[in-house]
Amino acid sequence: MAYQTLIDPRTLHGQLGNPDWVIVDCRFNLMDTEAGRRAYRENHLPGAHYAHLDEDLSDPITPDSGRHPLPDPRRLAQTLGAWGIGPHTQVIAYDDSNGSIAARLWWLLGWLGHTRRAVLDGGFATWRRLGLPVDVEVPKPLPQPFTGHANDSLWVTNAVILDTVVNGAELLMDARATARYRGEVEPIDTQAGHVPNALSAPLDQNLDGDGRFLSPDALRNRFTPLIGERDPKSVLHMCGSGVTACHNLLAMEIAGLPGSRLYAGSWSEWIRDPARPIATGDA
Repeated sequence: MAYQTLIDPRTLHGQLGNPDWVIVDCRFNLMDTEAGRRAYRENHLPGAHYAHLDEDLSDPITPDSGRHPLPDPRRLAQTLGAWGIGPHTQVIAYDDSNGSIAARLWWLLGWLGHTRRAVLDGGFATWRRLGLPVDVEVPKPLPQPFTGHANDSLWVTNAVILDTVVNGAELLMDARATARYRGEVEPIDTQAGHVPNALSAPLDQNLDGDGRFLSPDALRNRFTPLIGERDPKSVLHMCGSGVTACHNLLAMEIAGLPGSRLYAGSWSEWIRDPARPIATGDA
């Protein structure tokens, strides 16, 4: 059985040591970019490799880009292959932030055409709460040829946002916290607010009180009123830098509403050009 969205911790525990499975630790803190690596060295799921958001799952920032540009697909393919991920490998990503970083790897794998990819539901916190084992050993993988190719129809540029969202032709959902969307606070980027006509859709509303994803029915009930009669394929997702928006993409897949796309540059790229319009409040 291939897992393509989520996996339960106990199910993953039963597969530890399976040579056809690769686990990737995606823990990361925007305010302390080495915190995740330190946490990994302290302990991690047995056999897990570490993926650094800035170094492995993003390209370097440029004067025109957002904070986390999409990685070069050839370099990403080499990294995945070095972790032992081949064309038939089941990949499991986890973090300690309710899947908000692990979903980035989940999306990137799909971008390269790899469908055997899932996020650990509840992440590291649930794994530990259940008393499941951790390790300190850094695994020595057997490199595999990863031959995926980027499908650039899965993401959109600033130009598409200007042409379709600002004019009301397509729907854009913003995964950031409501206060950031409204422009009341902005702890990370230089400008507060949101893209005109974007809808606020905070990613924490995908989760229950234990930090696990809601059921498919509950997620469908969340997104259907936002989408209305639209085809899910016409829905776009953004956040601060194109990372946590993947949480909403994953949630829609779980809900049986597949095919929505990522605004890869997101807010931190949008505000690079002062000519691009900015809205505040709930409008």
